[in-house]
Amino acid sequence: MPKTTIVILLHQLVFQGMFFLKNIILHRKTGKQIRGKNREAIYSIVFFVLFIGVAVVISILKQPFGEVQLIDGFLAMALALVLLFLNLIVSGASLMNLKDSWRVGILEDQKTELIITGIYRFTRNPYFVSYLLMFAAYTILLQNLILFGLSIVGFLFVHKMVMREEEYLYSAHANAYVQYKMKVPRYIII
Repeated sequence: MPKTTIVILLHQLVFQGMFFLKNIILHRKTGKQIRGKNREAIYSIVFFVLFIGVAVVISILKQPFGEVQLIDGFLAMALALVLLFLNLIVSGASLMNLKDSWRVGILEDQKTELIITGIYRFTRNPYFVSYLLMFAAYTILLQNLILFGLSIVGFLFVHKMVMREEEYLYSAHANAYVQYKMKVPRYIII
């Protein structure tokens, strides 16, 4: 099995493991539904699965289509590992800091606390930032134009979800959210 495939599969084991563990623990703790049924969330989940699947297939087949060797393989692996490490740190901090306010998608009938501490002092959407880091890492790791194109589409999916979530947070927290929004960037610097 190629090293790139091992990296992707191990990363997904940890990344998705944290996600599912958080969902299970929170559902048991609150007894409430954790996953919303809004279109943005459903389409994004399908897209994320597609992106990961395409990355695995490209890796296993050793990049048959769309390969562009822009940097040395060792450097690509090193840079991808740094981004994947950051992805795990950011997603882990997001899951921990969001506490009982974590939801997958929007559940308008559930009022949750507005979290503005921890990693949420630096970005309003750290879990989504972690997905952007993953897109970049897999694209760099495999140096593939197909993944580059999918990464752009992935950003658009993420952005659509973020915009929908911002509408919800404004309706739920009004002025407190506006104040928070003025202090903390949507992603990292924008």
